[in-house]
Amino acid sequence: MELLIVTGMSGAGKSTVLKILEDIGYFCIDNMPPFLIPKFAEICFQPGGGSEFEKVALGMDIRGGRHFNELFDWLSDTASDLPGYSILFLDATDEALIKRYKETRRNHPLAKNDRVISGIEKERELLNDLRAKSNYIVDTSNLLTRHLKEQIMEIFTGDKGFTHMICTVMSFGFKYGVPIDADLVFDVRFLPNPFYDTMMRNKTGNDKLVRDFVFSQGCAGEFLEKLQDMLKFLIPHYAREGKNQLVIAIGCTGGKHRSVAIANNVHHFLAEHGYGAMLNHRDITNDGQR
Repeated sequence: MELLIVTGMSGAGKSTVLKILEDIGYFCIDNMPPFLIPKFAEICFQPGGGSEFEKVALGMDIRGGRHFNELFDWLSDTASDLPGYSILFLDATDEALIKRYKETRRNHPLAKNDRVISGIEKERELLNDLRAKSNYIVDTSNLLTRHLKEQIMEIFTGDKGFTHMICTVMSFGFKYGVPIDADLVFDVRFLPNPFYDTMMRNKTGNDKLVRDFVFSQGCAGEFLEKLQDMLKFLIPHYAREGKNQLVIAIGCTGGKHRSVAIANNVHHFLAEHGYGAMLNHRDITNDGQR
């Protein structure tokens, strides 16, 4: 199990980072009281105790009050011995933090009735030791959300790049309507229709006879190559813009033959390239399809 503590200056982007980590497979908990962390870690790290939590991220900051200091003691005495344990510290300049507090019209946790800069200065002094213990330090002063996401993914997914994008490949029939949640729609009605062959009419694109027929058409292979190249180009760009789910809809007349065969191939291609790929044949069981 990996245990990641996400901490840093208030207003530096902890909530945003926890959402990003959740999207790439971390079980995230924000503001767990520091005195509960040792027990939680003990449960997760013992054999079979927290096996469902392969990667855990705990959001911690000075809102923990007096208990926050207990985190320092625990880090010194115990945490360094835990496998897969690390600290991510989010920082930002005083100017950037002041601007964010003014935009949100929130008070700094340590400022109360004082100026925001006073709270920032107190917090920075309190966190100096923790910052020094951190494995990763990310300065968010000039980062847009999408740039912050790129940095977090670079650190915590390594060279996997954008393989945490979840792609749903859906076959459908135009006669039943285009899926309302589709991001990309491809029409394969230009391919010869197996429906008009009585031997294939009651079969689907999952059957070898239909699949072989669809791919015996020279343009089917060429179409797939171009579609695969397009997806390899598009998916990383979608991910960089903050998108973590993509619905790729492939339609024919009834959603039973051509679209199913093509969708199966696209799903296999995405899975082979490490993307989280799901397959849905929406209209395959509808009657009277063409």
